[in-house]
Amino acid sequence: MSVIHDPISFENYATENFFDELIEASGKPRPDAAPLVDVINRLPGGDLLRRQAAIERSLHRMGITFAVYGDSSGTEKIFPFDIVPRVVGWMMWRHIEAGLKQRIRALNMFINDVYNEKAILNDGVVPRDLIEGASTYLKPCVGLKPPGGVWCHITGTDLIRDADGAVFVLEDNLRCPSGVSYVLQNRAVMKRNFPQVFATCKVRPVSDYPARLYNMLRSLATDRVANPTVVVLTPGIYNSAYYEHSFLAHQMGVELVEGRDLVIKDGFVYMRTVEGPQRVDVIYRRVDDTFIDPAVFRKDSVLGVKGLMDAYKKGNVALANAPGTGVADDKVVYCYVPDMIRYYLNEEPILPNVPTYICNREEDRKYVLAHLDELVVKPAGESGGYGMLIGPHATAEQRAEFAVKIKEDPRNFIAQPTLSLSRMPTVVDGCLKGRHVDLRPYILHGKDIWVLPGGLTRVALREGSLVVNSSQGGGSKDTWVAAEPGHGEVDSHHDV
Repeated sequence: MSVIHDPISFENYATENFFDELIEASGKPRPDAAPLVDVINRLPGGDLLRRQAAIERSLHRMGITFAVYGDSSGTEKIFPFDIVPRVVGWMMWRHIEAGLKQRIRALNMFINDVYNEKAILNDGVVPRDLIEGASTYLKPCVGLKPPGGVWCHITGTDLIRDADGAVFVLEDNLRCPSGVSYVLQNRAVMKRNFPQVFATCKVRPVSDYPARLYNMLRSLATDRVANPTVVVLTPGIYNSAYYEHSFLAHQMGVELVEGRDLVIKDGFVYMRTVEGPQRVDVIYRRVDDTFIDPAVFRKDSVLGVKGLMDAYKKGNVALANAPGTGVADDKVVYCYVPDMIRYYLNEEPILPNVPTYICNREEDRKYVLAHLDELVVKPAGESGGYGMLIGPHATAEQRAEFAVKIKEDPRNFIAQPTLSLSRMPTVVDGCLKGRHVDLRPYILHGKDIWVLPGGLTRVALREGSLVVNSSQGGGSKDTWVAAEPGHGEVDSHHDV
């Protein structure tokens, strides 16, 4: 006998005084989400759960996985997916898009400045020792001039919304930002399961990201090659984002290579092929800065290519992102981005930072140490939710241990208030429950700046959790950006 499930609907869903991305405090759906809420409310019993199960099977068949960080055996997990999508109104998206473009312009100017003129350091806007003493400040990159003056071509910026729905930047991911493959695959499976809703909600497409990425990379070719060769450089199968490296290479129709597949000859980069060496003009590197060339950075690296930096400096190959971008991918440097925007652009930041305490400042450090039970403390160089202290949820012993770490190395820590992150309806135990979310849009910067309309909505699947990272038990949702009336292409179920 088959089990009959009660219909899943929003009728008993409670926002519980959190800002909810789909439902207003009154219980009514937000205007852009109303068609979606109506469809889900009208689904017969068990139908939403069946669709969720079908999507999970599809993702499993497609092998959409991530490797568990720190597991040398290559253990892989399916990235959990929730079927209820996030809906972003076009006016909110216009605000987000403008803020991201402003931010990436300033960050590129900053990276170029600190490796060349150092005006922002000379003027005391950003402390010199903070930059030049950082492990991410790479002296071999001093004097570099990347093609077109662009250092950071691919960025993933993490955004959150607070209890009032205001948007804040949580952090910038400028080195090798991951997750865009999940955005594309999430959309593909959602279009198969809710084709009729896309037209009603006027959802903007995301499927052109690989083509835009490829065209941006081709534009970086540093000589007059009629048909430049682009490759994706991966650390290999044990990297946590290897699935994405393979997926993007396939989508762009380019080769996925490891360091051992490339060789430098006469100052140029060549790829080993069965037909002999082939010249490489552009490398989309998913290998961290200090591993790309053992002759210049880490001598023990087996992931990079000896001589690559020399070929790059000669202009014989383009790298995206440029080496050295990691100097701005630092949670302490993040605190100064609003100052960078004012300094370089003479503008006020459109998207503010989360209020942040810098433990290297004595006054800030004293406050943090006295309020560890209220704050989230983060190490400057970690990612993936590792090494954090969430004060309100930590034990007295854990807070005491962090106090020692902060005192020993204050440069390595920042602290932020525990914000009331926005939530979203999420399928949990056969019904809809609120779970906290963030958003990572992706920005491509070539001759122009383009923001993918949507991005990766990450959801903390554990009740009350604020940590959305996949490595910490988080999942993802499709992100629907509503098209501006009279403008913009609308996603269609016909092109799946």
